[in-house]
This record gives sequence, structure tokens and C-alpha cells, in this order.
Amino acid sequence: MASMFSKFNPNRILKNLFHADRPSGDTAIPAFNRAQEQEKAYEYVKRGVSMVPMDRIVGSVGRYHDFDSQFRIKGGKRGERLEHILNEMRKGKLMPPISLYQIKNDYFILDGHHRFKAAKELGYTEIRSQILELLPSTDTLENKLYLERTEFRDKTGLTSSIELTELGQFHHLEKQIKEHQAFLSKDTGEVDYEKAAADWYNTIYKPLAVIIADSNLVHSFSNRTVDDLYLYISVHQWEIGKKREYGIGVDKLIPKDMEEFRQKMLSHKEEKYPDMKKEISVFILLNVDGRYEQKIFDKLVALDEVREVHSVHGSIDIIIKFVIF
Repeated sequence: MASMFSKFNPNRILKNLFHADRPSGDTAIPAFNRAQEQEKAYEYVKRGVSMVPMDRIVGSVGRYHDFDSQFRIKGGKRGERLEHILNEMRKGKLMPPISLYQIKNDYFILDGHHRFKAAKELGYTEIRSQILELLPSTDTLENKLYLERTEFRDKTGLTSSIELTELGQFHHLEKQIKEHQAFLSKDTGEVDYEKAAADWYNTIYKPLAVIIADSNLVHSFSNRTVDDLYLYISVHQWEIGKKREYGIGVDKLIPKDMEEFRQKMLSHKEEKYPDMKKEISVFILLNVDGRYEQKIFDKLVALDEVREVHSVHGSIDIIIKFVIF
């Protein structure tokens, strides 16, 4: 993986402090300790700050006993601190990111329960979070696939997950990216691997995935994903070189050479293929009234075109990166 793992367990002290199991019944939110023990999740990767969907935050590291399953404070006591945070957020004050532990697709609050509760009451769909991911080590197929998927994402710098259902297959995609990197480097000089991966994703992977998804071919293969079919088709067309007929004319849309396919998609004029056009990244510097900064921040990250939003100090308040095609 791109990030280094540490054998030091940052949660050992927390584990000792909060070792109690989740209370019986379903009236409390899940306890982090139980999920960590179940997945044997002790090695970690710092993921930095990003926006996390509210519905992916399912539990707490140490305060699961204070909230019910809907993150409502037990006993109905709200407290001055929560009311203060609510008032500040209503005024548009930007709050510090909450701190989360991630185990696979679930997040647990380490610090910021009141900020999360306030954001939930105000109808936020995402919240700015500092994330420490703990990687599962329980010997299951699901975990092995998750770790392979995470390693591929870290190597390539891609933010979107590619869902393969068989182990040991991501090396085919890495081979495609390396070949595409060499192709791009011929014309423009040495191209960074992550930049080549981003270009491969937008101009090769996405167009073929769109074709496969639109063909409904995946419905003929039980328990397989569009990504599985992308792998199968692309490997046979471009790596093995064997001609395959898929019964719905997909093979006729895909040249035997990967770069020829890319060029064909880049020049495609049909409106039904918006994902096949080359992307352009645009940066905007924005000054905003502090009272409305959080609301503006949340609305920006909700836009599909916006890839990154950064709150900064100084003469510029927000830096926005969005992508157009």
C-alpha cells in the first residue's frame, strides 16, 4: 500500500479503557471495541480529512452507552454544550473535523459526538472528519477482497472503488495502467503513475464499464459485478488477445488494442457517453462570510463535479477543485 503500516497499536489504551461489550438489546449504538475484536483490526493507515456520509457513522469508540441506536442522547438531556454547538453551526461557523475510526465501510466516533449530533439535527448528509482506518485481518474472503481493493486504491490514488469478486485479479488492472503510463510517456515525457491511473480510469475503464452497464450483460452472470465483466472482457481483448463474442454486440464496440479503444472513446460524439470525454480540472478560490461557510462547504461537496473542497486560513477561505468534461 502507499501508506505505511505501524505495528504500534494506537488503540491499546482505548481498548483497555473501553473493553465493555455493547449492552444487550438494540437500544444502543454499536461499540467500536466489539467491531475491532471481531475483525482483528489493529494495523492502521492515516486517511487524513475528508467528508464522510452521516449514515456511514454507525457507532462510538467509548460513548456508545450515552446514545440510543438513532444517536439520540439517552434520557432526553441535551446539555448546554450541544445547544451551543447547534447555535454556532446555525450561524454558519465552521467546526473542526470530528475524529473517526474506520473499519471497512463503518465509522466510529472517537471525538466529536456533539458536533455529529448537531449536524444530524440540522439535516447534514456528510460531515468533515479526520479518519484513522483500522484494517481487518480476520481470515475471510470478504476481508481479503477488501484489502486487495484498498491496496489497489492506495497504489493508484483513485478515490473510487473497483469491486472485483475474485482474489488476485487486480494485477491485471495494474498492468493496464503501467502500459497506459508508458503510452502517455512516449509523447509528453515521463508521466506520474497516479496521473496515468487517473487517465486510465476516466478514458479506458469508465467508458468500457458504461458500455457493459448499459448492455445489462451483468444480469446474465449471477453474483458478478460490472467490474468483474470489465476485467474479463478487457483481459481477453487486450491481454490474452482471444476474440470473444458476448451475444449482444459488445465485442464489436471494443478494438483489440486498449489505446485504440481509448482514442475511439475520446472522439465519440454521442451524448450517451459523457464519461468517455477527457476531463478538465478547474480550481476556484472563494471568499465567504464565516456565518455561511459550513453551509456553502456542504453544498459544494454534494455536487458530483466537485472533487475536493479545502477550507483554509488567510485571505482565501475555500479552495474548490471540480471536474468538467
